[in-house]
Amino acid sequence: MTVVPDIGTVWRELGGDPALLARVSTVVRPGALPARLPVRELARACVGACALAAAELGARRAGRADVPQVTVDDGAVATAFTGERHLLVDGRAPQTFAPLSRFWRTADGWVRTHANYPHHRARLLSALGVPGDPAAVESALRERSAREVEETVYAAGGLAVALRTPAEWAAHGQAAALAGRPLVERVRLDTARARALPSLDGTVLLPAAGLRVLDLTRVLAGPVATRTLALLGADVLRLDAPHLPELPDQHADTGVGKRSATLDLAADRDRFEELLAAADVVVTGYRPGALDRFGLSPEALAERRPGLVVAQVSAWGAYGPWGGRRGFDSLVQAATGIAAVEGSPQRPGALPAQALDHGTGYLLAAAVLRALTEQAYGDAAGRGRLVRLALARTGAWLQDARRPEDGTAQDGTAREGAGAAAAPYDGPAPWLAETGSPGGRLRHARPAVSFADGPRDWARPPGPWGAAAARW
Repeated sequence: MTVVPDIGTVWRELGGDPALLARVSTVVRPGALPARLPVRELARACVGACALAAAELGARRAGRADVPQVTVDDGAVATAFTGERHLLVDGRAPQTFAPLSRFWRTADGWVRTHANYPHHRARLLSALGVPGDPAAVESALRERSAREVEETVYAAGGLAVALRTPAEWAAHGQAAALAGRPLVERVRLDTARARALPSLDGTVLLPAAGLRVLDLTRVLAGPVATRTLALLGADVLRLDAPHLPELPDQHADTGVGKRSATLDLAADRDRFEELLAAADVVVTGYRPGALDRFGLSPEALAERRPGLVVAQVSAWGAYGPWGGRRGFDSLVQAATGIAAVEGSPQRPGALPAQALDHGTGYLLAAAVLRALTEQAYGDAAGRGRLVRLALARTGAWLQDARRPEDGTAQDGTAREGAGAAAAPYDGPAPWLAETGSPGGRLRHARPAVSFADGPRDWARPPGPWGAAAARW
């Protein structure tokens, strides 16, 4: 029997009312996000749950009796999940992966490296003891085992993982730690009353209007979540350390709708505390424990700002033997067996999108929206909340839903709610838009989150990275 991810599973994880699932309809487009694993269904479920959470909160704040109708279009979802590939800046296509970010042959298999940032590239080369010439890296890796490379590069602060099969990953301690955790972790942090949400009016329903979100995230999953909250009306202020580089094209893709500032958390602590005191949500995307030394653990944040919603996303989870490790979508795909499933005996493969990043990002935004709804309108109103997700846990959900009967490319047409219709996916063009920005003319994916009377686009284009003032 074919088992696919569905919005009902996600909605239950989020604590949503099952009756609201009838408000969701799907436009099914065969050919979108083709893969052996059910990527299209996962993407659809994540975006659909996020849109339903947004519609629910918007209806509550507007005093509406009915939750607006949600439409999940596979075409819009597929285009958004591959948005970084469709981005153009003044007609120029960005580089999505650096030359040293790829699969390499080792003495006994394959290893996946990630070196998009200069400091990660330097650490990888230092660990291998070679110059930056790809040929030198290839030669060095062919002389070592994949697991040896994994540990050597990690010890040097770099990023590399050995390719594993699903069975090999299942035997790993981190897989065992993930297996005991829900897809969406939801924890109450305190008993304080959250700030009351003012009523909404106007013709466009902005569920997060008036909310302040501190965005302490870096790469894709976290920025996708905060970009979605910005679409829905939140005032999102992204904060980065002045010494950490950012990739301009990546910022152009995920910085839309937000303001971007730099802040030294050690030297400018008073300014951060001022921002925290007025924030409703804090989203973090650094490896677990990395921000704790600055007093930014969920418990410490909630102690200083009672009633806060804290949202965390990481690669491997905040627990287990790899709980403190850095990671990215491509590395998680390699380590957990996804790349082996999607590849061939000759070479590892990949999902048709960075689906773990994008899917987890929409799930994180959905979890924040549901936490806000529960705070303001639930039976146990108020109380600070922690919501936490991990790319590897999302990957486990995807693999648990794998089609075991033949392993062929997906062609299912599972539908949620009423009013579904089938149409082919003939490319991203209908879901692309052009917008002027300080960095140039942008071609970008339109928002995938859609519901009746909701926003159709972001209120502002991305400004220059780090150029905004660190204030509300």
